[in-house]
Amino acid sequence: MKRILCAAAASAAAIWMLAAQQNTLDLGVLRKGGEIPAIAVPDLRGSGEAQALMSGFNQTLWSDLNTSGVLNMRSKSFYPRFTPQQPADLTQAPPPAPPPRYRRGQADTLQQAANGSGHWFTDWSGPPVQANYLAFGYAAPQNGVFVLYGWLYDLRNPASPQVIAKRYPESLDQNGATKAAHEFAADILALFGASSLAGTHIYFVSDRTGSKEIWAMDWDGKNQHPITRYGSTSIEPAISPDGTRVAFTSFAHGSPGIFVFSVDTGRDLRFYNQRASVNSSPSFTPDGKQIIYSSSAPNDKCCRIFLSNLDGSGFRPITSGGFIDTEPKVNPKTGTEMAFVSGRSGPQQIYRANLDGSDIVRLTDGTGEAGNPAWNPDGQHLAFAWTRGYAAGKWNVFIMDVGSHEYSQLTHDQGRNENPCWAPDGKHIVFGSTRSGRSQIYTMLADGTQVQQLTTAGNNDRPVWGK
Repeated sequence: MKRILCAAAASAAAIWMLAAQQNTLDLGVLRKGGEIPAIAVPDLRGSGEAQALMSGFNQTLWSDLNTSGVLNMRSKSFYPRFTPQQPADLTQAPPPAPPPRYRRGQADTLQQAANGSGHWFTDWSGPPVQANYLAFGYAAPQNGVFVLYGWLYDLRNPASPQVIAKRYPESLDQNGATKAAHEFAADILALFGASSLAGTHIYFVSDRTGSKEIWAMDWDGKNQHPITRYGSTSIEPAISPDGTRVAFTSFAHGSPGIFVFSVDTGRDLRFYNQRASVNSSPSFTPDGKQIIYSSSAPNDKCCRIFLSNLDGSGFRPITSGGFIDTEPKVNPKTGTEMAFVSGRSGPQQIYRANLDGSDIVRLTDGTGEAGNPAWNPDGQHLAFAWTRGYAAGKWNVFIMDVGSHEYSQLTHDQGRNENPCWAPDGKHIVFGSTRSGRSQIYTMLADGTQVQQLTTAGNNDRPVWGK
């Protein structure tokens, strides 16, 4: 978390420099509908060379679905012994009990099949599994290609159960099998109004190389690598809507200034910084064509919100002087309003305003300190950090319905929890926390459950989630 950034006077440094740092809203608000579908996902098998890749495949498929927040994953411990691999392995209803004239062995075999073998819809829809949906299939090598055949059945509609029947060809290696799992999971999630996080990235600040640099990693914490190598202090990353640019604040040239890098090439795209003791807190507009930021220009007596072109040209102030305004974020749905942090009423609080600076409204109630606003993709909810109800410095993550100002606290009594940011799916949040003793990056669902730690090396904070 950071304090508000500004400047004291033309010849002095910033007034407020960067520091080192009820009503209920739950995940149901962010889901489509109220019911959570129950799904059974037995381990898929493979033939030939594909079988050696299935352990990683099954782990990936289960993880993608389990962490989505939109499905009730039925425990594998309740599954029948037999796992169907193709539609021919399933029958709508078990046969009646065999008549007495059948030989004993044949009758026992038929009765055993009728009593929960996994061949019948009711084996999966009835107790103990009680699933609404069943995902199944198999993989096989074909002409040097890993091919997954995947099906999803709606067990509530035995007359026409098939909702997915698809072939997924990928490379015959673990990367290919993992990609096929991601694709199958994405198709399943799309049916329930959700999107897969596979392919998204998290940008963050890490000091593991001895200085604070901007780093990136995959959504699940894999492939962690540096973006900058200034050997200075680079903080406050923001990712463009298309995922091609990262903007951040850096002290690499002395006073804090704004930098913009190409994600693919790591090339500095250049940003014109106004002459000021502080230029900071950049973020992109939803169309990706402008950057909104905080600056102490022109006289270093306050910090105002500015809007500029991607290269820093054409800048214009949005908020008026006399206050300390920072951390602006434009509503991704409307593109016409922003949330920001200001000290205009005393301790820093979160406000909203139109992009022309009009209609400024305080969102938090004035208690404690609040910062780090982040819009949900729906444009209706904000995640933010707040010390409400705690001693100074006891930051926790909250979410708020901007229209009603109703809020919900997601973290409790586990160190400092701050800098939340929404995932592109609008159901997950990434945030920084000191709960392990050092600052690390975590993710959770928007109801505060399924907390996952992503980083362990060094100190890591200020995460943002993008494409």
